[in-house]
Amino acid sequence: MPKERLQKILSAHGIASRRAAESMIKDGRVTLNKVTAVLGQSADIEADIIEVDGKRLSDKKQYVYLMLNKPKGFLTTVSDDRDRKTVMELIADVKQRVYPVGRLDLNSEGLLIFSNDGEFANKLSHPSSEKVKVYEVNITGDIEKASELLQKPVTIYENDETKEIVVKAKHVEVISKIANKGLIKISIVEGRNRQIRKMCEQCGVKVLSLKRVSIAGVELGLLKPGKWRYLTENEVKLLG
Repeated sequence: MPKERLQKILSAHGIASRRAAESMIKDGRVTLNKVTAVLGQSADIEADIIEVDGKRLSDKKQYVYLMLNKPKGFLTTVSDDRDRKTVMELIADVKQRVYPVGRLDLNSEGLLIFSNDGEFANKLSHPSSEKVKVYEVNITGDIEKASELLQKPVTIYENDETKEIVVKAKHVEVISKIANKGLIKISIVEGRNRQIRKMCEQCGVKVLSLKRVSIAGVELGLLKPGKWRYLTENEVKLLG
């Protein structure tokens, strides 16, 4: 088997993203044939002994795919230096080591995918995948006007508030409306950071709650908040 960069091997086995794997190597957490690895090294997973935090990496890839109904108040991250709650606490009973694919911000809830398949994760989370994501959003303001504006090009800004991004909803449906409060369903393909919230703000409405209910046709369904289940083979194909 041809040799590959260590960070690529770690990513393919679901240990971490390639960038995070590079940091793990720099921090001395990875050894190659019992010697601390350095960035730039390559290895053959079948012939070499690769260990992460003292645990050997298997040459057999046993991939796991699951979904979680993320409640509000949990960070979509593996750990937090401020000891805040993370989604990893909700899947602590999963035997295999898996990682969240994509994000939902602290105050958002709903469908979140986990896997230890690095290539699957990279493909699904990359903007070029253009997987349709559907959200149910409770908003307040001019509902009808906002539903029209959201389907037209909207300019939002990245985290540093300097880079402009033009986005628009693929589809918007008003589910219910009473006075100036209502529930709308928004479909998007880009999946930028806090995209729905930023779009709604630009269109003059305030988000009261936000829940992701579908990705690429894979539905959250009746899964209760804080609970998880394995994906079916067909669901994995839809996401992959």
